[in-house]
Amino acid sequence: MVRLTNMNQPLWGRRRVVGLLGAAAALPALPALAQFRVEVSGQGLTQLPIAIAPFRGEGQSPQKISSIIQADLERSGQFRAVDAASASLDETAPPDLGPWRQKGADSLAVGSVTKLADGRFDVRFRLWDVVRAQGLGAQSYAVTAADLRLAAHRIADFIYEKLTGERGIFSTRIAYVTKAGPRYNLWVADSDGDNAQSALASAEPIISPAWSSNGSQLAYVSFESRKPVVYVHEVATGKRRLIANFRGSNSAPAWSPDGRTLAVTLSRDGGSQLYTIDANGGEPRRLTQSSGIDTEPLYSPDGRMIYFVSDRGGAPQIYRMPATGGSPERVTFTGSYNISPAMSPDGKALAYISRINGQFKLQVMELGGGAVASITDTSADESPSFAPNGRLIMYATRQGGAEALMTTTLDGKIKARLAGQGGDIREPDWGPFQK
Repeated sequence: MVRLTNMNQPLWGRRRVVGLLGAAAALPALPALAQFRVEVSGQGLTQLPIAIAPFRGEGQSPQKISSIIQADLERSGQFRAVDAASASLDETAPPDLGPWRQKGADSLAVGSVTKLADGRFDVRFRLWDVVRAQGLGAQSYAVTAADLRLAAHRIADFIYEKLTGERGIFSTRIAYVTKAGPRYNLWVADSDGDNAQSALASAEPIISPAWSSNGSQLAYVSFESRKPVVYVHEVATGKRRLIANFRGSNSAPAWSPDGRTLAVTLSRDGGSQLYTIDANGGEPRRLTQSSGIDTEPLYSPDGRMIYFVSDRGGAPQIYRMPATGGSPERVTFTGSYNISPAMSPDGKALAYISRINGQFKLQVMELGGGAVASITDTSADESPSFAPNGRLIMYATRQGGAEALMTTTLDGKIKARLAGQGGDIREPDWGPFQK
């Protein structure tokens, strides 16, 4: 989230801290400060009933595969679980589908987990159409214990795509920042918030993580130089490169869809304005020329437009302009304070944060007709980010007196809390589909 400070500074987050001293360093994978649990609430109008039987052998496995799959599918808002906790099924033989039909299940998932001699686990799975009494496909994986969760997420992706016709997002990754005491961490985690690994730890604030379009890099802002500086971080290796360290502040990096360019906010020439810069660094090109603060750039999915936040009209609103520069046009007109734009992958919806009666609420706008809906019941929402299939929005907020990551369906009917215990959680960004 951003707040207006003054005409010579960028808009800073409501929990972003400026001026602390320290050093940052790329770290190997470390245990997360806390494990996450998925708590799903709400009910959609139409949900597909599915029974997910316990996988044979998963009691001796480090991960309960069937529970991960079920949590993924329920979190999507597209599925309703039919109780299968007492079932004992063999995926190698056709099951008796009659009892499942009587229970109201449209589909049935069965599987097994077997430990191999080399220490890996053999995960096998089969999906059945209960109504038509036919198989819908199977998968098998030989994975290390560390990859059992990934295997479960991929099975959930398979089920989601087979039954909805759309690509699943459960094997994608998210990034977010935590603050615990004086320590900041940039985490990369599974889409459900679990299995978090530290990409960067610092005594300085880390803000604005942004995934590249191929999911191999994260851009972010670090304060280790006693001012905001933009880096790009290779997720697999931990290597990073300096992108923007010009006079004044360097902030709010956003990737172009082709991964070649970053849009950034710089104050090198006075007020905070928008620039583009090569993803490997170099001399930036100025895009805006306003007397106000222009920040939080966002490329449209086709790369033709840049959406951004500006107070050029007196209060923060969302604007757009051609990605090469040009005359901006205002996008948001409902409310007097609208910030933090995020766009759906199909370019049809815009999520953003609006201040309403002193509360910060997640809004979704239909760009075609301009209709706006408020979809949360919390009051401190920030940093919305769409899932790569466009069906969910992730955001940070406060719930029950604690900061948390949340996901919501676009209609707000199904929400899931990814609750951590390791400090303040902030600034999530949802990564792309894995190649």
